[in-house]
Amino acid sequence: MKKTVVVFALLAIALFTLFRISKYTLLAGETTIEFVIVVIAIVFFVIGVYINKKSLHKPQNISDEIDHKKIKELEITSREYEVLQAISQGLSNKEIAEKLFLSESTIKTHVSNLLVKLNAKRRTQAIQIAKDHKIL
Repeated sequence: MKKTVVVFALLAIALFTLFRISKYTLLAGETTIEFVIVVIAIVFFVIGVYINKKSLHKPQNISDEIDHKKIKELEITSREYEVLQAISQGLSNKEIAEKLFLSESTIKTHVSNLLVKLNAKRRTQAIQIAKDHKIL
């Protein structure tokens, strides 16, 4: 957090200095307004690219491996796991039933069991908990 504040403070100081220098060069008549605008635009572009690369594209250390031990520990059956995966795809109970060739009431039972096993109150919370346990 301190590093971010320092970087933005230095950035603000640099931009303020750039604006002051451009003001004096315009008053002195040494440059044209178009040149000053181009320089300021280039500086903002370079700063934007730098910030984009540094802050928005941080490498993620997320492993895509599924923790099968945790699935067994939570006693999630293979069919319940299939339902969990379908829920994570955003499918409704009816769509999951059609996909897995089961009745909608069976899907509701599996969803209820998953909510209990994952200690969740909603489907979205169950997905988040499953991701935290690295089973999705």
